[in-house]
Amino acid sequence: MSRIGKKVIVIPEGVEVNVGDGVVTVKGKQGELSQTFESQYVSIKQEGTELVVERANDTKVARSRHGLYRSLLANMIQGVTDGFAKSLEVRGVGYRVAQKGQDLEFNLGYSHPVTFNLPEGIKVTFDEKNNNIFTLSGMNKQLVGQVAANIRELRKPEPYKGKGIRYTDEHIVLKAGKSAASA
Repeated sequence: MSRIGKKVIVIPEGVEVNVGDGVVTVKGKQGELSQTFESQYVSIKQEGTELVVERANDTKVARSRHGLYRSLLANMIQGVTDGFAKSLEVRGVGYRVAQKGQDLEFNLGYSHPVTFNLPEGIKVTFDEKNNNIFTLSGMNKQLVGQVAANIRELRKPEPYKGKGIRYTDEHIVLKAGKSAASA
């Protein structure tokens, strides 16, 4: 049995969960999320203030979906209560980021500024001390992570000076540059 799948999900106060035919909807103070699930592999039951995910049989597909849907439901409940956040940092001489409406404008050493459109449901906040550190937040874990990865992809940190866009908790191992030729 899946170690993750057999854990029950505790529903906190202020969160409303509706389990329908193949769809689970979660409402909380941050908003509303819904997720479809394959009812031929797993069943989701609400027992008081707990959600229980059980699989229908012991096939390989059902076993793999068991832990997956339990994790997705737990992330939805955490998302509508607290939300998720990823912090990024723009590092390099002349590298900057600024918010222009719902877009982010990056100066990343290219001949032109790069504009990144933030999708609906993602909020950005800048650090008070350093404008090159910003945090993306939202209630959908997958969307927050994907947007952060797409922003990092604009200019990955290079291995010699570490210039580029990185996660704030990311450690870049710098390579040694060319050494002077000995005569």
